[in-house]
Amino acid sequence: MPLLHLVILALIQGITEFLPISSSGHLALYPLLSGAPDQGLALDVAVHVGTLAAVMLYFRGDVAAAVRGGLGLLRGNVNSQEARLALHLVIATIPAVVAGGALSLFDLTGALRSLQVIAWATILGGVLLWLGDRFGREKKQAGEWRLSDALAMGVAQTFALIPGMSRSGVTITAARALGYIRVDAARLSMLMSIPVIVAAGMLIGIEIAEAGDSALTGDSLIAMLLSFFAALAAIAVFMRMLERWSMTVFVVYRILLGVALLLIANW
Repeated sequence: MPLLHLVILALIQGITEFLPISSSGHLALYPLLSGAPDQGLALDVAVHVGTLAAVMLYFRGDVAAAVRGGLGLLRGNVNSQEARLALHLVIATIPAVVAGGALSLFDLTGALRSLQVIAWATILGGVLLWLGDRFGREKKQAGEWRLSDALAMGVAQTFALIPGMSRSGVTITAARALGYIRVDAARLSMLMSIPVIVAAGMLIGIEIAEAGDSALTGDSLIAMLLSFFAALAAIAVFMRMLERWSMTVFVVYRILLGVALLLIANW
């Protein structure tokens, strides 16, 4: 793939992965609107892995705590805050894994990448984000993350399998509806992204290795590196924004984008 396309894809992924505007939706839109060939799932996952490295670096303290907690769980320690964090991340990941497996089993993934689906999902996700942010009480912090809340956010995360809904958007919406403050809602959403991206990256990495396509592997590495730096900058800016802003700016963007996509689809 030409370097320009790789740069654009990496910037799209890095900037949009943790903003509530749907990275997968934008990645699906790029070939539809530009006329470029579809980048394929392998490059999609490569840029996701770049963002994975960025979020793990930015929240390295939380990641280290989750790892220690996971090791503690293996030793039977379920009472520490670190163990609860690890357990809640596992619980929050299960619904998406099950739903993703079902989509693959019934070969429904491609059907969800149409422009109309992306447009309506973008609009609906924006409306839900506004409702969750507008009426959600700001009373809980990340340290109060309950098992029931983790499960609810995990179920919400399954809707992110629809391009345009936004994994970050639906999990932040759920967290705000559950009463978490904006900054911690985003923090929990980003931590939830880690096991999902790890699982997807491992599966596609195996496929790439079996194919032995060195050109594709080279493209993937370039895209991964570029998306890492873009995501790291985007996370820092987004977390600072949430200290002062509501989600309204993202809601307006989503609705305007969704309407524009509907017009394009029906042109």
